[in-house]
Amino acid sequence: MANAQRERAVRSDATRNRDAILQAAATCLTDDPNASLADIAQAAGVARITLYGHFSSRNELMTELVHTSMARVEAELASVDLSGDAWHALESLVDVSWQLVNSLGVLRGVAEQALPAEVMHGSHADPRARVEHLLARGRADGSFRDDMSIAWQTACYFSLLHGAAAEVRAGRVGEAEVRDALFPTLRALLQASPER
Repeated sequence: MANAQRERAVRSDATRNRDAILQAAATCLTDDPNASLADIAQAAGVARITLYGHFSSRNELMTELVHTSMARVEAELASVDLSGDAWHALESLVDVSWQLVNSLGVLRGVAEQALPAEVMHGSHADPRARVEHLLARGRADGSFRDDMSIAWQTACYFSLLHGAAAEVRAGRVGEAEVRDALFPTLRALLQASPER
């Protein structure tokens, strides 16, 4: 009985340390993209040896941080009501997606520089499938144009969101302008011709 309690306490400590490391990594790398593992360990309140016990390298930590962030993104996107009118559903999805992309923009930029493209691309599987499904539904009811592939329209959707976030980070465009322009821009891209 005592051994089982000790094991549970050790597992609980390990989980708490791992979560603290991931949270500290997100904060540190957002504040300073060049933050070291020592900086992250200090911010997490753990020894470097503890950090290395969970993540053997910066890339391993970054990969887990991307997966953790995308799990949060997926949980928020899954709560968006995409029923009813395809345009209304798209507007709702764009609104929530922009908030998430903008809030994670710096972290994404750091991850893109550190990790292979397939890690970043793979992390978007569920959000990508959601957009593709909505595009297919909008095509089926005649709302969205069908003279371009869904793959291309999906690529445009994500490129627009991430490109806008990069422009905001660079200070060339304001967040308010992006919020006002994102959906109309996508609408212009996806609108079916009147004669169709």
